[in-house]
Amino acid sequence: MSEAMPDTPQFSTANKQKIVELLTRYPRSQGALIPVLWLAQDQFGWLSTPVMELVAAELKLSVTSVLATAMFYTMLYKKPHGRFHVQICTNVSCYLRGSDDIVAMAREVLGIEPGQTSSDGLFTLEEVQCLCACERAPTLQINQDDYFRVTPESLRELLTNLQTVGAKLGPRPGWVDEALAGHGSHEHGGHHHA
Repeated sequence: MSEAMPDTPQFSTANKQKIVELLTRYPRSQGALIPVLWLAQDQFGWLSTPVMELVAAELKLSVTSVLATAMFYTMLYKKPHGRFHVQICTNVSCYLRGSDDIVAMAREVLGIEPGQTSSDGLFTLEEVQCLCACERAPTLQINQDDYFRVTPESLRELLTNLQTVGAKLGPRPGWVDEALAGHGSHEHGGHHHA
């Protein structure tokens, strides 16, 4: 009997179908690695060692190859992250336009420091270097959504709204708070998707 252990990750049927389709786009399975890592992160919340082993098995690649790729990209999470990954640019353009006030507001509203995740698993706060929108500083990114010309007031409103949404949604898939104990486009607070 080859039944998987209950804690052994498995791709959903929909994601297995997506992987089959992705593999038709690339001459070698290595080419599908990053898209499949994105699928895995979306399904499981983060790329644990068992999840990276699953990706390696699906693509018939070495675990070392999958791990090396995952470690290179910061947008691929190697530890649990909050449902909302708040990345505030603190590079020179954003700093000169008040990113320190933006970070201070995020710390106040979320009750965490950069590099930390809230105990409810909803928010991870990070300071990052350059989100490539210097002309619209200060900028931040929450998950894949960019926010430009952010003010402390617009950030407070945004984070407060996300706290309300997050309370309904709960933590990100794959969130295990024990693991951390001891883990579109917006302008002026307006929202539009590209």
